[in-house]
Amino acid sequence: MSVRILDEHDVRRLLPMGECIDVMAAALASLARGEVHNPLRTIVRPPGEPSLLGLMPAHRGGEQPLYALKAIAIFPSNAALGLDLHQGFVALFDGETGATRAILNAGAITAVRTAAVSGVATRCLARDDARTLAILGTGVQARAHLDAMNAVREFDRVVVWGRTPGRFADLDEVEEVSTPEVAVRAADVLVTATSAVEPIVRREWLKAGVHVNAVGSSVPAARELDTQSMVDASLFVDRRESAVNEAGDFLIPQREGAIGPEHIRAELGELILGTAPGRRSPDEITVFKSLGLAVEDLAAAEHVVARAEEQNAGTLVSL
Repeated sequence: MSVRILDEHDVRRLLPMGECIDVMAAALASLARGEVHNPLRTIVRPPGEPSLLGLMPAHRGGEQPLYALKAIAIFPSNAALGLDLHQGFVALFDGETGATRAILNAGAITAVRTAAVSGVATRCLARDDARTLAILGTGVQARAHLDAMNAVREFDRVVVWGRTPGRFADLDEVEEVSTPEVAVRAADVLVTATSAVEPIVRREWLKAGVHVNAVGSSVPAARELDTQSMVDASLFVDRRESAVNEAGDFLIPQREGAIGPEHIRAELGELILGTAPGRRSPDEITVFKSLGLAVEDLAAAEHVVARAEEQNAGTLVSL
């Protein structure tokens, strides 16, 4: 059996952001139509261990059946080392025989597809006249989100705050600011891509009409937005089941009695299909709570592998 191995460089070259945004829109629409199976991820978190291992399987049936599995280790301490917090691989399996087709670098898949989904959300929900982008965080996801946001909106100003300043010094168009509050108050579109456990965004800082992509937290015990921000915002998610089981930004306000599942207006796939309403007014605050889905990994990896086969990229090994 020949398996195609694609490293980080291969994935990033074969998955440009503009293409990935369209691939993610199609994948989310397919999810909304019920064409793919996406069970909740399995998290392995040993007692007292700050790192974790996530297992994310997905299946697509139909005429071109396919299985995917992402196995990803998340190490928060990597930020201080200048390394991606996400380490692992995405494997694709033939949907008819189960044969392993490809193994791809998961860090690159995760970075690009996560930002691309935020690009889909921003394209659907941000105001057309949004001119200032603010990003909280300076890591891999912050960089990827800058690419994604620029792919769907034209910004006059980009401001960034992070605990490690200087990481955007190579980009003249990016202005680093001293506090999260300064960044948030300026934002027409806000990306939160931090490792914060407690809220780093306060409701009183948010402008009327801002769109927020809340990306950094993907576990029930951590959040980036305070309760009042979630109460006052129109909430959109990649998948309801994932949000009500995994999203601390949703679950903590729910435990406080501030919101419930009915507060989720729609999944992104429903917006794409036109079966649910998006932004309703210019002053409405919209929040997309991103968790990341295995079907996104499946779609992104399949796209990369198709390009790799066309170009004979990567390395073929026997397994």
